[in-house]
Parts: sequence; structure tokens; C-alpha cells
Amino acid sequence: MPKVAVPANAWDCHAHIFGPGEQYPFTPKRSYTPPPASIQAYQRMLSALGLDRAVIVQPSVYGTDNGCTYDAVSASGGKWRGIAVVDATTDKHELRRLHDAGFRGVRINLLFKGGGLAMDILEQVAQLVAPLGWHVQLLIDGRHLPELAPRLRRLPVRFVIDHMGHMPVQLGLAHPAFKTLIALVREGNCWVKLSGAYRISDEPYPYRDVIPIAMALVEAAPEHVVWGSDWPHPSFQGAMPVDASLLDLLASWVPETRTRQRILTSNPAELYDFAG
Repeated sequence: MPKVAVPANAWDCHAHIFGPGEQYPFTPKRSYTPPPASIQAYQRMLSALGLDRAVIVQPSVYGTDNGCTYDAVSASGGKWRGIAVVDATTDKHELRRLHDAGFRGVRINLLFKGGGLAMDILEQVAQLVAPLGWHVQLLIDGRHLPELAPRLRRLPVRFVIDHMGHMPVQLGLAHPAFKTLIALVREGNCWVKLSGAYRISDEPYPYRDVIPIAMALVEAAPEHVVWGSDWPHPSFQGAMPVDASLLDLLASWVPETRTRQRILTSNPAELYDFAG
């Protein structure tokens, strides 16, 4: 159980479901092969942490076959949202089917290549999902943000940056890439996920070197940040984090209770179009 107080209707805004393999085959082009991570196991984790809502993100190992993520979102009875992987050839009927199931965004993944989308179709995909009110979610090395920023600012949809920009902590707050991320978040069309601290830290839990990064993002735009567990932590080779402990990090990142509650409840409700 987490030590931090968890309000009603709190969200985990970043998780993945994998398998079973015979039902949901992986793409041959994948860059890693995850172990099974079932709907039931994830539900148990959510219950233990006191979380009610979730966002299931299509992982790169399935390419544009959203079947596993679709079935997970559908099984939630309307409590979960989905982030799909589509390409420029996906037709409007398929997008509508995903939307009706609870999908509210499309992911471009440049870190785990093989099944993800290339950045060269960013604008095409954004135009494709704009009529549905979806956003574009980006898993990128944030050091590329200064060169990408002009393109991102021209998008007709909101965009979400995974894992606090996924930049090494040693770059510091003064690095041009982090300054660009702060500027984008402040401008209002960019959101960022407080997630994946263990992926960018040089230290063991509680990843104290990540505290200045998280706090700077929250200070820049507390209304545009959400929290995610990144369960079940795929393609990570270090010490596996404890999910409740990851949620407890919010106590040091966001000391003010009302802001912390906003990050866990009303912010994701707005971003993922959830009125229930």
C-alpha cells in the first residue's frame, strides 16, 4: 500500500498489458520481448494502490495491431482509456471503433524501435486523429526537443511527453532540451507524464536526482502534468521498482496536497476526456 494519500477516482496514466502470446502475437520487428502482464494482474495492482482509473498504452511490440490494448480497455467497463498506435493508412472507421471503446490518443515511440511509428508521419497522424479530439503521445529522447519544437508547436492537437522527457538527469535543468520542455509545457498545448523516474535516474530508489526535474515541471504548469506507474516496467534491466513506492514519490515531487490530488484526478480526467 502507498503511504501517500490517494483520492477517489485517482488515475494511473501509463501502463501496458501483454499477452497471452497465443492470442496476441508480437510483431517480428520488436526490439524486446516482454513477459506476460495480464489484465487481472494489473487490476490487482490498481486495487492495492487505491487507484480507480487507468490509461493502457499500446506498446511497440504489437505494432499497429491494437487488439490486446483494445480488449483490455473494453474489459474495464468504461474505467480505462487507451492510447493506440495507428499509421497514415488507418481509416476513419477503425479510428471511430477505437474511440468508441475508449481510446483518446495515438503514440509515437522513437526509443523502442521496430514496432513504433517514425517521426516523419507525425503531422499525418495528428491530422488523422484531430477530428476525434485525440492527442499525440511521444516517447522520445528529450534531447531532440529543441529541433522538434517548431513541428510540435504547429500540431493541430495536444501532445503528451512520456517519462518527464526521458532525458538523463545529469543534463540538469539548465540544459537547452529541458528548457525547451518547460517552455512547451507552459505554452499550454503540451502535457507531460510524471513517470519513469527509474529510467532516467543515476541513483537507487527514491531517485533523489529526479526531484528537481519533477518539481520544475509541476511548477511550470501544474494543470498539464499527470502521473503514471509504467507498469509492468517493460524493457528495464535495473532493479524492478515497487509500484506503491513509485506513487509515494509524489509526496516529494508535489508537496502541496491539492496540487497532488489534481495531478491524480482532474488533470487526467480532462486530458483523457473522462466525465464519469
